[in-house]
Amino acid sequence: MTPFTEKVIRIIQSIPEGKVMTYGGIARAAGSPRAARQVVRILHSMSRSYKLPWHRVVNAKGAISLTEDEAHSQQLLYLLGEGIVMNALGLIDLEHYQHHPELDIDDEPGSGPNGPA
Repeated sequence: MTPFTEKVIRIIQSIPEGKVMTYGGIARAAGSPRAARQVVRILHSMSRSYKLPWHRVVNAKGAISLTEDEAHSQQLLYLLGEGIVMNALGLIDLEHYQHHPELDIDDEPGSGPNGPA
């Protein structure tokens, strides 16, 4: 597994309930701002095996990107269940709900300057 993939997985795992991140935001936080499509691939191929909260990842507009009806509906239900509100156009207010990871993704959790958590 590449270091970028490992960082993406850790970032997605860090998205708390009731918050979302964009594909591009995850790519930026992982150190490769132009790799949003790579984030999509990682989510698609590794969500199940790493138990990633895939439903907390949306596009840059704050919309669900999944086009297949059942998957789109499932993501919508999960987000609504976490208290995330969408406007009439189906968009999430990213200023309110977007997660900004504080963890230095180059470090393992608990190995930062303050020692173990």
